[in-house]
Amino acid sequence: MVRATLMIGLAFLLLAPVRAEDPWRGRWVDLTHNFSAQAIYWPTADSFEKTTVFDGVTDKGFYYSAFNFRAAEHGGTHIDAPVHFAKGRRGVADIPLEQLIGPGVVIRIANRLGESRNYQITVEDLTRWEAQNGPLPKGAIVLFDSGSSALWPDKRRYMGTAERGEAAVAKLAFPGIHPELARYLIEQRQIRAVGIDTPSIDYGASTLFETHRLLFEKNVPGFENVANLAELPERGFQVIALPMKIAGGSGAPLRIIAFVPGG
Repeated sequence: MVRATLMIGLAFLLLAPVRAEDPWRGRWVDLTHNFSAQAIYWPTADSFEKTTVFDGVTDKGFYYSAFNFRAAEHGGTHIDAPVHFAKGRRGVADIPLEQLIGPGVVIRIANRLGESRNYQITVEDLTRWEAQNGPLPKGAIVLFDSGSSALWPDKRRYMGTAERGEAAVAKLAFPGIHPELARYLIEQRQIRAVGIDTPSIDYGASTLFETHRLLFEKNVPGFENVANLAELPERGFQVIALPMKIAGGSGAPLRIIAFVPGG
């Protein structure tokens, strides 16, 4: 009887399906800067402000806290919806979820900046990356790492000026995506979205915002002030970028994370 039981048990183990590897084995990377009074916003935009409704022990004897916050759509780690620069294109709440989740790549350009931070990332930067890492995956979320995240929240070093107001806009200096690269990504590569670790997908000195206009006309959203890109490999990870769902919004605060699979 014992022998028969052992044989049945052994047969069960041999015939049982092998347990699939845990699909969530790996590490998560938070690509979002904290929203606080130190968060960086465009010089003409309202900065993040948090006020206290209540924080303490109530007259019933238990602890309770609640706060209000206010801020511009475009500041801190945030999304630019296509309607931001393209009339009739998608607002924040209209962007399909599948466009905000997908295979990510990181293209590093910190060693290309030189003395000026007003560098525009080129098609050559992309093709050089592809020569080393292979072609962009279909439906890629393309993230550009200029090394700027390490400068946060020093406004002067991060975006060229700590001044506020319209006059400060002319003093902005930071890397962005060249319009020719934006056009190339639209016409030659099937991408879901772009992101960068600076205040804008256009470079700091831009006045025409051509990269915004080209991408947004094709309903390709942009993620700005992305954090911690140095913690990611060049490819082989997934991005999840979920904004506050603001109806009709041209932008919104963004919680963007990445999953890097592995043991």
